Amino acid sequence: MRKPIEQCPACGGELIVTQQTCVDCHTMVVGQFKPNIFSKLSQEHLSFVEVFVKNKGNIKEMERELATSYWTIRNQLNDVIAALGFETDDTPAAVDTEKRQDILARLDRGVIDVAEATKQLQQLAAK
Repeated sequence: MRKPIEQCPACGGELIVTQQTCVDCHTMVVGQFKPNIFSKLSQEHLSFVEVFVKNKGNIKEMERELATSYWTIRNQLNDVIAALGFETDDTPAAVDTEKRQDILARLDRGVIDVAEATKQLQQLAAK
């Protein structure tokens, strides 16, 4: 089933659903039905949200399932947040704090050693 279009192809105005039909008995309900907030999302964003919910927002689990890095997942999450019309906290201080936390988390998991963590933290501080 295709995703409903959101804008009028003639004038660009907002479209609303005016009819719903039961697939079993074909009963039709007519009215004006406003789409929910998630109908704004692309299929790619919806797939990401599905994985996010399935993993209860645990980014470590998402890293494993999607075989991608923390920052890729974080950027995708920010894209979804923006697509929903919310602001993201991507101020430099917030990003630096998250990067520091990511470095320390990787150190804690044994992905990097103390020397590498120190080097990365110093590089981050120099920026």
